Amino acid sequence: MSRLKDFRLPDLGEGLTESELVAWRVGVGDAVELNQIIAEVETAKALVELPSPFAGVVGALYAQPGQIVQVGQPIVGFAVEAAEAVDVPDVDVPDVPDVPDVPEPPAEREAVLVGYGPRVEGGRRPQRKARSASWLERAEKAREPRPSRPAPPLRKLAHDLGVDLERVTGSGTGGLITRDDVRDASTTGTGARETRTPIQGVRKLTAEAMVASAFTAPHATEFLTIDVTPSMELLDRLRVSSAFRDERLTMLTIVAKAVCLAVARTPAVNSHWDEGAREIVRFGYVNLGIAAATPRGLMVPNIKDAERLDLLSVARELTALVGRARDGRNGPAELAGGTLSITNIGVFGIDAGTPILNPGEAVILAMGAVRRMPWEHHDAVALRHVMTLSLSFDHRLVDGAEASRFLADIGTILSDPAMLLAMV
Repeated sequence: MSRLKDFRLPDLGEGLTESELVAWRVGVGDAVELNQIIAEVETAKALVELPSPFAGVVGALYAQPGQIVQVGQPIVGFAVEAAEAVDVPDVDVPDVPDVPDVPEPPAEREAVLVGYGPRVEGGRRPQRKARSASWLERAEKAREPRPSRPAPPLRKLAHDLGVDLERVTGSGTGGLITRDDVRDASTTGTGARETRTPIQGVRKLTAEAMVASAFTAPHATEFLTIDVTPSMELLDRLRVSSAFRDERLTMLTIVAKAVCLAVARTPAVNSHWDEGAREIVRFGYVNLGIAAATPRGLMVPNIKDAERLDLLSVARELTALVGRARDGRNGPAELAGGTLSITNIGVFGIDAGTPILNPGEAVILAMGAVRRMPWEHHDAVALRHVMTLSLSFDHRLVDGAEASRFLADIGTILSDPAMLLAMV
């Protein structure tokens, strides 16, 4: 004897109230083990794998890939063993007409941790009505393979080119839509001249955060153009050294370390304005946010306790962090708790900008492109590697003099990396 136990979409943290079901890893009738991955959901911040909170057989799937599901809403029902269920006396149940099994929405949001089922008040649950034979037919139909949902990078490409994926015939294995299919559709006129995209996911979160930041924190921005030739030479030497030979080293690596060192001299840049408590919170640690352009949109994961890391550790953390961001694999913890941020606009060939603060942070530093330019060096003009830094700051927390000192310290380190030793 078995009964269905529902698994509700868990609270995935940071105030997220909904997620998009990307794919099921199981089908109706599949046997699953405790903590086996059963589904992938996409929140506004990350792609998350959901483990099963029960061991049993999948009895029903309540949501389809592409569907937006609210936190606390049942998404799957498990047929668990009778030994785990509450004993309920057998009763005669008359035949009932075939009615699709649609779960009732929860009366209110119920937060559920990943890996745990919802709390059940009381020890008994009413026995479900007997299912008719047609339920088995529907279950078998639900197990039939469905076309794979295009991956996020492909969806972004289609969005950028104005292509409706529903009207594209895939040429890949099993009808899979490829990037060439999308490009061909855009050139043959399959794409619509105008598209409308629901505001959800990362775009929704980014929009809300940027509006809140721009209209709450009084922004000011300062610029500093510096000769970074010594830093470029340092990178060349490190890349051939035994310790760094297998690591990815870029100017961002040096800048990240310079920012952490400069914070020690100007702690005001590592603080937060708590409007509710009417207090300024000054952090004794640096959770360094790194803005990353991903197929899902802008993400700002952060390196925890970055001030404690040496240059080699910073390089490794940056590589791992940005890689997970581009793959959509950052966990909620990596996307929360940042104290200040860096955005590398130089990778797009941009020299300077006025970046908007990540909400709750006091400063954000934009790195411009490194360019070969004529520059005064030792009383002569020579071609040097030059870069512009742009620092936006919350003027409630940081005075102009403090922002200038912080920016100048970063510039000093980049123009003379030997200062790294002097500031440790």
